[in-house]
This record gives sequence, C-alpha cells and structure tokens, in this order.
Amino acid sequence: MKHPVDIHVGKRIRHRRWMNGTTQQQLAEAVGIKFQQIQKYETGMNRVSASRLWDISKVLNVDVSFFFEGINDDAPKVASTSDMPGDILTDKEALELLRSYYAIPENQRRRLFDLARVLSEAA
Repeated sequence: MKHPVDIHVGKRIRHRRWMNGTTQQQLAEAVGIKFQQIQKYETGMNRVSASRLWDISKVLNVDVSFFFEGINDDAPKVASTSDMPGDILTDKEALELLRSYYAIPENQRRRLFDLARVLSEAA
C-alpha cells in the first residue's frame, strides 16, 4: 500500500523534474539507476531512500526539504476549490503554464500576475 508521504515526495520529484525540463531517463542516468525506478518513485509505488533523495535533490538543484514542502502530519492536503484538480502538480496544463510563466522576464511576469488576480476576482 502506498504511503501518503511517498506519494507526496514522488509528486514533488516529478514536478521539479518537469519544471527543469529533465526527462526520467536523464534523471535516472544522473543518479545511476534505471528510468523505471524514477517512474516508481514518482507514483509513490517505491519509497525513495534518504541517500537517493539526496542525489535527486542535487541533480534537480533543490534542497532535500523541497520534496516535503506542503505536507503536514496528516495526509497531504488536497485543493478544496472545485474547479481545480485534486493535485495541481499532476495537471500537465498547470505545469506547462508554470514553466511558461517563469520564462517571462520578472517585470512582465509581475504585471501578468496582477492581471490574472484581477480576472480571477472578477469571475
């Protein structure tokens, strides 16, 4: 049975890998394992050991704590807004939007953010 923490960590690995534009194969080669193992980590099917998570964090250029962000003592929280997916990190469109957003220069990104906030409040 999958543990909620393993699922959360796996989703965070997938999210960061995707944001970096790294494939499962590239990540696997960088940490010295097969890409199928990365797939199992990302789905929470297999638990990531501390040393492997350390290696993955170095390849993906984040602190190990990144993989635990957003988790509490209970099961990971699920978004409560009805029109949002249960886990935004698994929504490919949302991840593409995030990647595109961060590719925009910061001053323009701030203006786009303000526009999006105004539009969402008006909806």
